[in-house]
Amino acid sequence: MANTTSGTVTFDKTFAVDDIIAESYERIGLQATSGNQLRAARRSLNILFQEWGNRGLHYWEVGDTNIDLVEGQAEYTFYRESGDGTSSTTAGGTSGSSTYGVADVLEATLRSDKGTTSEADSALTKTDRSTYSGLANKLSKGTPSRYFVQRLIDKTTVTVYPTPDSSNASKDVHIYFVKRIQNVDATYTDATDIPYRFVPCMASGLSFYLAQKYAPQRVQIEVEWNFHTVKWLKNGMVCLFINQNMKQNIHS
Repeated sequence: MANTTSGTVTFDKTFAVDDIIAESYERIGLQATSGNQLRAARRSLNILFQEWGNRGLHYWEVGDTNIDLVEGQAEYTFYRESGDGTSSTTAGGTSGSSTYGVADVLEATLRSDKGTTSEADSALTKTDRSTYSGLANKLSKGTPSRYFVQRLIDKTTVTVYPTPDSSNASKDVHIYFVKRIQNVDATYTDATDIPYRFVPCMASGLSFYLAQKYAPQRVQIEVEWNFHTVKWLKNGMVCLFINQNMKQNIHS
């Protein structure tokens, strides 16, 4: 009887998109999928990732960067991609001196003396639209103490208040932000932008989506199966949450 193991822990790294699609189709009883079915599955997988983003279920995508403050400038813009526009200047961004694909900003601090032994942070307060709208002079200069985030179609903006005066223009705003999940494109041999612990969730979610298209008679079976299996995953609250919601939708 074999008593050796593979010695590898990179299944998720080599679990390519075409294998994920094949696994999900097999769960609903389909094999030897056509080109159109591959494209349909890729589209559904991208929609699934967007759903996770809407639910806030992608905290493996947290990054950080430093926004270069400009005297008198209140708003700093971060585009979805470089094709949409040029993002504000940052240090330690996702692309050289700019940052793209920011879905939301979690925390922000005013940072002085960045990169030195005297570096110091002071927390900024996240402000909602109503509070920011009520500020009398939004362009008044001073030391920034709060920030306002707007999440738009092709960009996310960060607005600071007060705007930096001359003594604060040399400082930075350090942010922790949530990045968008990377798309699945037509290179089916690529891996996905998903950590290993979410692989079962991904396969279960995609099989549910595909069942609605190609095997509607199996939708209820998929829901019950997923609900009773993925809930046992360690740290699988995301899978459980998604499938509980699916089950509620089916029964409603």
